[in-house]
Amino acid sequence: MSRQNTRRDFLKTTAALGVTAWAANSFAAEESKSPNEKVAYACIGIGGKGSSDSADAAAHGQIVAICDVDRRTLEKTGSRNGFEDAQQFEDFREMLNQLGDKIDAVTISTPDHIHAPAAAMAMKLGKACFAQKPMTHTVWEARRLQDIAKDKGVKTMMGNQGTAHDGLRRAAALLAGGHIGRVKAAHIFTNRPVWPQGGERPEPAEVPDYLDWNLWLGPAPERPYTQGYHTFKWRGYWDFGTGALGDMACHTFNMPFMGLHLANPTSIQATCSGHNQDSYPQSSKIEFVFNHPKGDGTLPVSWYDGGNTPDEALLNGAGFKKKNNGDVEKSGSIIVGEDLVLYSYGDYGENWMLLDQNGKEVPVPEVEFEKSPGHFTEFHQAIIGERKEATSNFPNYAGPLTETILLGNLAVYAAAGGEGKKIEWDAEKLEATNAPEVMKIVKKEYRGDYGKLLDA
Repeated sequence: MSRQNTRRDFLKTTAALGVTAWAANSFAAEESKSPNEKVAYACIGIGGKGSSDSADAAAHGQIVAICDVDRRTLEKTGSRNGFEDAQQFEDFREMLNQLGDKIDAVTISTPDHIHAPAAAMAMKLGKACFAQKPMTHTVWEARRLQDIAKDKGVKTMMGNQGTAHDGLRRAAALLAGGHIGRVKAAHIFTNRPVWPQGGERPEPAEVPDYLDWNLWLGPAPERPYTQGYHTFKWRGYWDFGTGALGDMACHTFNMPFMGLHLANPTSIQATCSGHNQDSYPQSSKIEFVFNHPKGDGTLPVSWYDGGNTPDEALLNGAGFKKKNNGDVEKSGSIIVGEDLVLYSYGDYGENWMLLDQNGKEVPVPEVEFEKSPGHFTEFHQAIIGERKEATSNFPNYAGPLTETILLGNLAVYAAAGGEGKKIEWDAEKLEATNAPEVMKIVKKEYRGDYGKLLDA
């Protein structure tokens, strides 16, 4: 199916239902698995966010295996309720090869660079797949996982939990229904990064005896271990993470994406604080241009991070929301319509207000939208046949969202000196038509045999 046909189908469905197409038609699966039959989950990456993701899996099914390159994490998790009988592995490939016939679904909550190889291997074996945000490390990987999911017919979900919030879905339905008038621009911002970016590599250090550094590197290029990577600061490095944009846009970009179908930008351009193409910049601003969701003209969308924020005047005098401690909320989105402004404050898109031309808050009109039973519950229900698919499934939602977000990093890569050229994007071909130098960010090289896991 062409990218244009996908867009046309989306617009047709939103016009008919008044809600986002991806939240519609979720129930009445053709084939069902008995709800009383335990789903056998295997969890890849069980520290950090993986702790709660694996807990969600345990609450919905049976944990048969856990995998982590940190043996401390394996031992700690193995003693938790619901995990005592789970087999333990350090290499996800070994786990899937040994227990493939005993696993129904996997969760993947590793650093970004591991997501796609692990998900591809699991889905090729016919396993349902939950992957933390961002779904992949590169744009090509996002497209590839969409194709594998469709080819294998497996159930999928990305872990951007705000997708399940009533507030986010109500706001998206307002946008899709045209309740703020023709949208003129969108501004999306985050207070990240809260980890180091833009500097040199830390000094090498001795690998701790509890960590398998080779498995942690996985498909990434060889480099010495340092205390600056495992377990959290990897986000700021191109080889492992996706920076502030990749980390948070799956949340803050999520509501505008759902309401305005912000897939397949035609161009992207960035300015930033500069970087060495090894670590992401400390701050950036990215300008996306999309075809307008109304079908005529274009829609500019701006992204801000690292202390950059939109002009407060966009709120027509209302001012940025303040937290309980008095600090200004530095995450959210501002959607500017011809009639009203939708101002969302916070990371997840569920808290927002409508403002008139004088900055006065106005009542919210009634709109229809599907309520979620819970983010992970959607994934589980899809597996057992109680719904057709989770909203943030790979082919129709998470994949296109991830592509859009990671395209911003192409522009950031090209802006190493502080200001980058406008990159023209051909979504059908996955090609930066005027910037061949960024294509290694679109599709990267893989160390060892990891790339084979993604082969057709």
